[in-house]
Amino acid sequence: MLRGKTAVITGGSRGIGKAIATKYAENGANLAIVATRESEEALKTIEELKQYGTDVRLYACNIREAEAVEAIKEKILADFTKIDVLVNNAGVTKDNLLPSLSVMDIDDVIDINLKGTMFMTRAFIRNFVKNRNGNVINISSVVGLMGNKGQTNYAASKAGIVGFTKSVAKEYGRKNIRCNAIAPGYIETDMTDKLSEEAKKEISSNIPLCRLGKTEDVANLALFLASDSSGYITGEIIKVDGGMYV
Repeated sequence: MLRGKTAVITGGSRGIGKAIATKYAENGANLAIVATRESEEALKTIEELKQYGTDVRLYACNIREAEAVEAIKEKILADFTKIDVLVNNAGVTKDNLLPSLSVMDIDDVIDINLKGTMFMTRAFIRNFVKNRNGNVINISSVVGLMGNKGQTNYAASKAGIVGFTKSVAKEYGRKNIRCNAIAPGYIETDMTDKLSEEAKKEISSNIPLCRLGKTEDVANLALFLASDSSGYITGEIIKVDGGMYV
């Protein structure tokens, strides 16, 4: 499905990002995985992904820094020459009620989730324009659509991605560049593992499908959006939330 394509995935060494990377590698894509650092976990993920027989490489970059993003873009393009898909998945949470959020709590979440997405897209968009082909997939959240108490900073960052996605789609559609976003609900990751069983039951009771999602649920949609099967879809925000926000 993705044979011959190359994808850049931020935050691709764990959670949803790793699931997307695995799905892409299974389907023949070469991968540039961008992580904050070359941690043992990230290096292990790279070795796991290589078993699918495609070219998989790890790049360390702090995506909140525009200059660092530009530098890593040059390294990736030198290694792969042409990039077909950019998945902006990297993100963090710093949850608290608004008055209790520190300036750092706000800055970290906005800088990584929103500005990191913008910096990465800005860095690769010229390459997409040059090739008259490109595909940007942003990971937003249903929280960015519906809001959530204790997550004003996170909700703002993910809502920003919604507006950014639609704007990029309008700016570059005529250049044959697509831009869509996925808005996951509660997905079983390290983040949700911290929740108590009671909390998980409470959350599940408010989801029509009565369960948390799996990372593969998001990865399956990311595969579709990266493929030619979704060639006439752009500017969309697609929820993967079991019906939580309808």
